[in-house]
Amino acid sequence: MEEAAKPVSASRTEQIQILMPQHINGYKRLFGGVLMEWIDIVAGVVARRHSNSEVTTASVDNLQFKSPAYVNSTITLIGTITFVGSSSMEVRVDTFTEALSGERRLVNRAYVVMVALDENERPKRVPRLILETEEEKTEFEAGKKRHELRKQRRRENF
Repeated sequence: MEEAAKPVSASRTEQIQILMPQHINGYKRLFGGVLMEWIDIVAGVVARRHSNSEVTTASVDNLQFKSPAYVNSTITLIGTITFVGSSSMEVRVDTFTEALSGERRLVNRAYVVMVALDENERPKRVPRLILETEEEKTEFEAGKKRHELRKQRRRENF
């Protein structure tokens, strides 16, 4: 039985961090591995909310660092579902530094593919996606193209 379709807004997730010394690399900037962990957590929550199930990370498709972040910065990660396949979900996670004024600056954009799992840890169907805005429709079409490219790369590499 297929679950009812869900809007993108139903699984949107936001995580806030204050950058502490333990999050910093040798160049006194946010350590990329720490950010990748936070991105994976946010993507996992988005996917769990959408699929109502446990999930696993299948791939990090795109990870682009746009600008640095330093100690005591407020870091905001925003995760939204952009595309769904039969059992997979593409989640975009945008990471920003947030100034005390509230102004945000993009640090990173990542696309993470998560797979919904049933009670036997096998892939399971996920709800379709209800697209309510033009941005969501545009992201879905771009996600569909990325999904096809991933399938093509898997065929070529295995």
